[in-house]
Amino acid sequence: MKGLKAKNVLVTGASSGIGQAIAVRFATEGANVAINYRKSPEDAKETEEMVDNACGQIKGCGVKSLLVQADVSQEEDVVRMVNNVVDEFGSLDILINNAGIQIAGAAHEIEIADFDRVIAVNLRGAYLCAREAIKHFLEQGSGGVIINISSVHEIIPKPQYVGYSVSKGGMENLTRSLALEYADKRIRVNAIGPGATITPINDAWINDADAKAEVESNIPMGRAGTSAEMAASVAFLSSDEAAYITGQTLFIDGGLTLYPAFREPWSSGD
Repeated sequence: MKGLKAKNVLVTGASSGIGQAIAVRFATEGANVAINYRKSPEDAKETEEMVDNACGQIKGCGVKSLLVQADVSQEEDVVRMVNNVVDEFGSLDILINNAGIQIAGAAHEIEIADFDRVIAVNLRGAYLCAREAIKHFLEQGSGGVIINISSVHEIIPKPQYVGYSVSKGGMENLTRSLALEYADKRIRVNAIGPGATITPINDAWINDADAKAEVESNIPMGRAGTSAEMAASVAFLSSDEAAYITGQTLFIDGGLTLYPAFREPWSSGD
């Protein structure tokens, strides 16, 4: 896509799933990719190999990849990570806030430590990464792009996952607030809201035929999405093709946010 070649991109939570697909997609677009992982570099080796292989299939690609460790909920980790990317690549052009977790539990029973952990990673972490990226964007003076990976649960409640729902609801206003504050500095901030997606985190229902059918029965298009489809939307929003888009959440959900229960018309009797 226009404007992605040779850009320097940081993808958080890029060890698997949507984050991994995003890293690979940027490599195919000719961008240099910093791959964030939280624990062991071995966790991100597969992504690095996929990025390198994707580049290897493009003549004259020359894409650079970089593994960067950080727990995005920790301020010192985030500062070090972003500085590391800038030092290695020379600049930072695009930040993808993908790192996220979810912890299940009834809202009246969940431990406050678990609630806090989800908020710390999903929302506080996204803000910390955005804050550090914006500092570099302003210093560079050439603008930049931030894409937050939100969820359909930004607007659809998710019982038993109150921390996750709250974090994604907050991400909507984080996206909008940063977009408004820095629009005149050539910094664009958008989000995508994936629906049901085939990723390792969803193996519980993906590998259960009955559960998968139940999930997909609620999707108007009748199927779950793929990580590659999510990555394609991120590439678009990061590219010059989306140069006039900021402060938006693009839902990539097969129609899940269209109130599928209302597919059949009904009358309220008025």
